[in-house]
Amino acid sequence: MKITLNGQHKEFNNIANVQDLVTQVCQHTNHIITEINGDIVKLEQRVSTLIKEGDTIELLNFVGGGQEGLKIADKTFQSRFFLGTGKFQNKTDLTESITASGCELVTVAVRRIDIKRHEENILEYIPQNITLMTNTSGARNAKEAIRIARIAKESGYGNWVKIEVINDSKYLLPDNHETIKATETLVKEGFVILPYVTPDIYVARELVKVGAAAVMPLGSLIGSNQGIQAKKMISILIQEIDIPIIVDAGIGAPSHAAEAMEMGAEAVLVNTAVATAQYPAQLAKAFGMAIEAGRLGYLSKLPETKNIANASSPLTGFLYK
Repeated sequence: MKITLNGQHKEFNNIANVQDLVTQVCQHTNHIITEINGDIVKLEQRVSTLIKEGDTIELLNFVGGGQEGLKIADKTFQSRFFLGTGKFQNKTDLTESITASGCELVTVAVRRIDIKRHEENILEYIPQNITLMTNTSGARNAKEAIRIARIAKESGYGNWVKIEVINDSKYLLPDNHETIKATETLVKEGFVILPYVTPDIYVARELVKVGAAAVMPLGSLIGSNQGIQAKKMISILIQEIDIPIIVDAGIGAPSHAAEAMEMGAEAVLVNTAVATAQYPAQLAKAFGMAIEAGRLGYLSKLPETKNIANASSPLTGFLYK
């Protein structure tokens, strides 16, 4: 059965009524507020209130404040996990990964249609409530990146663009100079630009100056799964740059994503690791959880690392002499 639960499209088996849903979804069922299609369901009505295909359901509880969302330009995201859509073996894996992870933004690329065979449009597999960000993957210079962005916007896919300019076929390192040029032009045209760059404080400052909405430094080489190899440089950006720092590329495991968030990154974008995993949706969910955990760790003001031991129990008053 397909329903909309807390703003996300979900599919459930073996649920007949609201009580079934609450029991399946919530770890603690006490004090849960339920609403179906805009009507509040009282506790004593949960069993008798049946769920049908297409229902919109909200499950709410009481919290003490909660984390602030990530605001970029005109949008606020509750999930700090961004997902790339390339390399998935099948489109069903993509849909399930989006749903399982709770992500609210995905990147999509623009390519020529292969006229020799029928190709499915990837957008058919992305829920409508997900923000699309066009990726200028394939652009070798600023001119090509600008063209891709304009085509996407004119086609109705919005003005959010990840600028990716690469003319190095071996290491796939971004061309920071061309990226700045493309960013400056497109910002003037009203685009929301999130540029992908090698971490460099001078480049990041220039991107802020020309109006970038965020900076996306690479963690390590694209598709390498090496994790955060540029940790010190990314830390400098986090400390010195006033717009969101979103770590992108090389993130191969949930622990890598958690590390980026503990450093103070505002979000993480992952593609290859999820798309090529044996169980993509399961790994996508793990990434979502790791990113949330890393963010909480950062907000908790982690204790400093020490080079000597520091006992957690008193070293006096032992039972022996």
